[in-house]
Amino acid sequence: MADHCTGMEHRDGELDQRIVSFYEELRARFPDHPPYDPESPWMSAPLGAGIDHMSMNISYSPRGSEALDVVLDLAERYGPVIYDPQGDEVTGLGGDYEVPVGPGD
Repeated sequence: MADHCTGMEHRDGELDQRIVSFYEELRARFPDHPPYDPESPWMSAPLGAGIDHMSMNISYSPRGSEALDVVLDLAERYGPVIYDPQGDEVTGLGGDYEVPVGPGD
């Protein structure tokens, strides 16, 4: 899924309302469109969104930590799985997964 989300081709189809709601609430709290706030937690904007996923680059800063807390809270509400490629960590509704994510998973 991580490779799919970062690839150039994205699935066509109906939007997943959970992703739409997640994205809308996240953007309401931390806008990803002009005018850009100098205190924005996003390293690049707008955030990447597909019908079944989102991708974001969060700054390593107090504002980024605040955004991460919001992302995790929203994930509990809407249910997406969160993948952090820097730590190769996957978090979902049921808690942290202990099996590392690798090619072909």
